[in-house]
Amino acid sequence: MAKEKNVFYCTDCGNEVLRWQGQCPACGAWNTIVERPSAPKSKTPKSTSGRRETAGIGFSRPRALKEVETTNELRFHTGMNELDRVLGGGAVQGSLVLVGGAPGIGKSTLMLQICDSLCRFADVLYVSGEESERQIKLRAERLQVRGEGLYLMAETNLENILEAVEELKPNILIVDSIQTLYNGDLTTSPGSVGQVKDCTLALMNIAKGMGITVFVIGHVTKDGTIAGPKVLEHMVDCVLTFEGEQQTTYRILRAVKNRFGATNEIGVFEMVDTGLTEVPNPSEMLLAGRPTDTPGTCVTCAMEGVRPILAEVQALLTPTSFNMPRRMVSGIDFNRTMLLLAVLEKRGGLLVNSCDAYVNVVGGLELSEPAVDLATLIALASSFRDKPVPGDLAAIGEVGLTGELRSVNALNQRLSEVHRLGFTKCLIPDRGAKVIAPDGLQLIKVRNIREALAAIL
Repeated sequence: MAKEKNVFYCTDCGNEVLRWQGQCPACGAWNTIVERPSAPKSKTPKSTSGRRETAGIGFSRPRALKEVETTNELRFHTGMNELDRVLGGGAVQGSLVLVGGAPGIGKSTLMLQICDSLCRFADVLYVSGEESERQIKLRAERLQVRGEGLYLMAETNLENILEAVEELKPNILIVDSIQTLYNGDLTTSPGSVGQVKDCTLALMNIAKGMGITVFVIGHVTKDGTIAGPKVLEHMVDCVLTFEGEQQTTYRILRAVKNRFGATNEIGVFEMVDTGLTEVPNPSEMLLAGRPTDTPGTCVTCAMEGVRPILAEVQALLTPTSFNMPRRMVSGIDFNRTMLLLAVLEKRGGLLVNSCDAYVNVVGGLELSEPAVDLATLIALASSFRDKPVPGDLAAIGEVGLTGELRSVNALNQRLSEVHRLGFTKCLIPDRGAKVIAPDGLQLIKVRNIREALAAIL
């Protein structure tokens, strides 16, 4: 009898190494190398990836581009406008969608809630590897999901799930979660790199071969990335991440990857007793409770996909009692904020280097585009000088290292959103394409940060 061999592999990228190492040589992650028994070699290996014929794909041959028939994408509404927005106008038939998020953020609640609308025109199979059928029904009653056309299945064996799909032939399949599924032909445990890749490939064959729309829920690691190999995100058509603090009631659904629509699109929800409710106007939600005549706050307009959203940037500067001033940032890139502090001191003439700096974006929103530079800089200067920014003013613009202000994209669309929310003044760069200001909105055009600070502070 041959001696069983063990192999070492990285749980992040799946790279195999000869012996245990502290750092993966492929992806650079630390403490991700684990040991598992090697899969038995066979001349005719049996794996889920070989089920292409049962999934309706069969064996294919090369075809010329002109021979390939094309049809329009068949989309359908999920019953939640915010989810449809993130998906690019609705879910696409035969697509594979991955929904990731922290534990308890509301992933399962969102998937079960859309079943109430989907069951009106389609058969839905909800497969859970974490809850029993009784638990799912109790949660469905709390969420007021009627369940006509909804079929429940508590199973983790991939073979049994594929047989149920072949027998029932549902229009929509929901799997909660991919890390709990396992293929009995593999010797690894559920959630390992091999199991996740093999189970995802089987679900992809079902989606593409049978035209079934598949929603897959995925766990995340402690650093916020989706658990499993990176190839998991490459295999699916859409990657949605559910973000938000468990201490707050608001949740943000963000599209990280979308083959059928725009990326970085977001949908905003609020968690209540009866489940998730949509927030159709997130700008009003993010500006609710904004203080008036208070130094250290400024409003800006960020683009999330094709959607303009107003956000409040708050800053606090206090004299430091340490040799090294403290810097804490939430919602904005830390390095970008350090750059703006340096520009404010060198080009703006404010000695902020001897102050502790704290910057926060209200509402838990993550702002990554340079259009929020001007608002962040004004909030810092307002706190330093202890002078409030006018409550009816918003600031939009990118700040350069020489202190100049540069124009940003979609400025007309941003100004329309600023005017719609009741602001009467907007600080913008005096560069770029021609800007059409809405009636009632005064544009204050400045060329550098010194002119911006002199105009409002």
